[in-house]
Amino acid sequence: MRIFFDQGVPVPLRRHLPGHTIDTAYERGWSTLKNGNLTDAVERDGYDVLVSTDQNLKHQQNLAGRKFAFPVLLSTSWPQIELRVADIQKSIATIKAADYVELTI
Repeated sequence: MRIFFDQGVPVPLRRHLPGHTIDTAYERGWSTLKNGNLTDAVERDGYDVLVSTDQNLKHQQNLAGRKFAFPVLLSTSWPQIELRVADIQKSIATIKAADYVELTI
C-alpha cells in the first residue's frame, strides 16, 4: 500500500507500518501545498492512504469519490501517537478508498 504522510504526522510512525511504501510531504516537496492541491496531488500520484492531522480536512474538501482513504490523527504528539500504534495499524489495514476516519489519540 502507498501511504502519504501530510505535514504534522510524526515521521517515526513510518517504522510501525512495515510492508508499506511511505512518503512524506517534505520528501515529495509538497510541504507548501494546501487543501485541494495536496489531495489532488496525492490522488494523481496513486497513493492509497493520506494520513493527516488536519481535523478540518473533512470541512475543507469534498472527500466523496476520492481514490484514497483519509485516516486523521487527532494529535501531532509522537509520544501520544506511539501509544496508539496498534489502532493506527488496524485502521490502515481495513480502511477503504474515500473512507474518512478520525483516530482519537
